[in-house]
Amino acid sequence: MMRSPVMMKPMTRTVAALLTAVVLAACVYRIDVQQGNLLDEEDIAAVKPGMTRNQVRFLLGTPVIADSFRPDRWDYVYYLRKGRDPDVEKRWVLVNFDGDKVRDVQRDVPFDQPS
Repeated sequence: MMRSPVMMKPMTRTVAALLTAVVLAACVYRIDVQQGNLLDEEDIAAVKPGMTRNQVRFLLGTPVIADSFRPDRWDYVYYLRKGRDPDVEKRWVLVNFDGDKVRDVQRDVPFDQPS
């Protein structure tokens, strides 16, 4: 004789509920996390020594980091993590100024050790 689900023992119902929760948790959708400035290679290449801060801002947009302790440097950081993918895309571009003019541009600086 088969028992109805209502008559199942409490322990069996608990195990069934936990199993259902685990299965449903594995189905949760994770969105892509994108932060910072996504810059085109052409725009970065267009920044040349001697350009003004306004010209750089026009090409690359507002920097993610404009540090008040380093007014001669703008940091453009890009971070992308796609859903459940453990690989993360990280980019860091530094624009160094001498006064109001670009001194140099450093591309693909390691994310965890900016110079």
